[in-house]
Amino acid sequence: MSTLITSDLVALDADLGPDKDSVIRRLAGLVAGAGRATGTEALHDDAMAREAKVATGLPGGIAIPHCRSGAVTEASLAFARLDPKVDFGAPDGPADLVFLIAAPEHGDADHLTLLTALARALVRPEFVASLRAAGSADEVVGAVQDVVSPQPVGATTGATAAVAPAGQAPAATAPSGRSIVAVSACPTGIAHTYMAADKLTAAAKEMGVELHVETQGSSGSTPLDPSVIGKADAVIFAVDVGVKDRERFAGKPVVQSGTKRAMNEPEVMIREALAAADDPNARRVEGGGGGGGTTSTGAGGGGPSGGAEVRRWLLTGVSYMIPFVAAGGLLIALGFLFGGYQIKSTDPSSAAGASYATNWVLNNTLLNLPDVSGVEGLHGGLLGYLGALFFTLGAAAFGFLVPALAGYIAYAIADRPGIVPGFVVGAVSLTVGAGFLGGLIGGIIAGFAARWISRWKLPTFARGLQPVVIIPLLATLISSGIMVVVLGRPLAKALSGLTNFLNGLTGSSALLLGIILGLMMCFDLGGPVNKAAYVFATTGLTADASRGSLVIMATVMAAGMVPPLAMALSSTVLRPRLYTEAERENGAAAWLLGASFISEGAIPFAAADPLRVIPSMMLGGATTGAIVAASGVQLRAPHGGIFVFFAISGIVMFLVALIVGTVVGGLAVTIAKSIGRKKGDAVPEDAVDLAHAHSPAAVPARPAAV
Repeated sequence: MSTLITSDLVALDADLGPDKDSVIRRLAGLVAGAGRATGTEALHDDAMAREAKVATGLPGGIAIPHCRSGAVTEASLAFARLDPKVDFGAPDGPADLVFLIAAPEHGDADHLTLLTALARALVRPEFVASLRAAGSADEVVGAVQDVVSPQPVGATTGATAAVAPAGQAPAATAPSGRSIVAVSACPTGIAHTYMAADKLTAAAKEMGVELHVETQGSSGSTPLDPSVIGKADAVIFAVDVGVKDRERFAGKPVVQSGTKRAMNEPEVMIREALAAADDPNARRVEGGGGGGGTTSTGAGGGGPSGGAEVRRWLLTGVSYMIPFVAAGGLLIALGFLFGGYQIKSTDPSSAAGASYATNWVLNNTLLNLPDVSGVEGLHGGLLGYLGALFFTLGAAAFGFLVPALAGYIAYAIADRPGIVPGFVVGAVSLTVGAGFLGGLIGGIIAGFAARWISRWKLPTFARGLQPVVIIPLLATLISSGIMVVVLGRPLAKALSGLTNFLNGLTGSSALLLGIILGLMMCFDLGGPVNKAAYVFATTGLTADASRGSLVIMATVMAAGMVPPLAMALSSTVLRPRLYTEAERENGAAAWLLGASFISEGAIPFAAADPLRVIPSMMLGGATTGAIVAASGVQLRAPHGGIFVFFAISGIVMFLVALIVGTVVGGLAVTIAKSIGRKKGDAVPEDAVDLAHAHSPAAVPARPAAV
């Protein structure tokens, strides 16, 4: 492996221009001139794009512009000691020491580890002083080599050391007895991630606070031990991107900010975390989230299990797919409202077999509306035209459901290289009739294919082509080829058999299916089990909109509306004194959330008392699901709750089922919460205020969840 920096990448006491754009361009020119990048402008543009997200100036006259770029063929450092200084956005003034960290788009782990070692060294005053005192380019190269040559730096640090080797045991408990865990992450995962971690660690050591940091960077991460998280008083998220596996910290008081603040004000963030630990109303990490990070976990010990990884992949795909469902589904529902259900039927006058909606929108205008009075169930005039327009737009959005599901499953596995093969295999699965089953399996295949190819060690001349040509071409060929040649026909038959089975459900079998779907929708209130039932319903709705699929959609939506409505009923009507003032406020808001089919409206109640709340909600959801499925209620919209009443066939039974399930769930949770209480016992009205007033470090109230 070649060195990161050579003397021809160093400029001492140089005037590289009046602003950071000029400085970065000149440093990019040094990298390209040394044959380590295919062009100056491409590297400059990527570095400036990163700069636009978060300024890279640091206190003490330092700046570290950095990026991963397809133009970089060899990981490199370009250094300039500026005269005059140039402003890089640091709070204390312009910078005279500037490192451009240039990493390949898919750099290997060894180079990324060395780059992060340099970033961590920049928080050490003696290293910075050696750069200012260097009399030649060779002295700078030697100083840099000294800090990047030691063994690789790990991801978990304790409060007793600024840099801890991978696998080092946690630090001993600090004298104060207070413990904090932290996560740091930046978009490129090279510099800010590790500098923020080390600044927090150094500050915690001075303050006598035990701190354990998980760095989610490009060189991988070693997840914090669950026992360490469990003992922590609070959490710090010093992140510029999403936190991977955030649900591990559910319920912990949290302070969140960008990596830049952690580098500039680490002591302040630690004090805020300690104050949050003492505040019962502090902002807390929400549980059950699905959209974790998109990079795979490092190989270090303590990583998530295989099941947890698969769950993360699938939830990432579902979370990105749902906006297509909401937008497309509601537009289709509006199309039915204005144009009639026949708007989706095939127009016999069209040789291509297009729908009435498509022909209407493409071949007519508001000033030239066709006469459709002869088509039963199709509305004419302006309303019919608007219905056709809404349906056409919604159908186009729905066409992305399976490709988005597959594409973002692959993205969760392989990061950006997985997007193209994932979307393509999702589209191919629709073409061969494999539907959402093909999207699920194809997305996983595409992700692994892209991740495998991205790790190939290619010659220098081919590295620039790897992310833009080689990975999308070969990963698409592998995943889509397998889908067409091997998996397409069996999956299509399985999906067809499942559809026929659902269409044939009547009587007791439909009742059982309704109970199962109702239980799933209320088990984790927006978590993976809830999402599995929802995806099952929505993808079936998009595939054929048969009777069975429409009944399943109605069952899933009705059951998903029960938890927030039942908690609202219990906390605001049946026995409000069982709940705190904050919970009663949540209950008032939950009426609207439940009516809108937002199951997450019950999460605050479930998080506070899961053993009483969740079984009660499952009972109510199963009751509603059974009634809807047995009654054959049908729903043509995948979202919207009671506000898409016009898309529900059998609206009376839908409402009856919803009311009965809400009452059952509300009564069940009220009884469960009453068990064990003495007569007249209730949650004090001022429980939260009293706890807050006597807190040793009271801070202003914050939202209950994040």
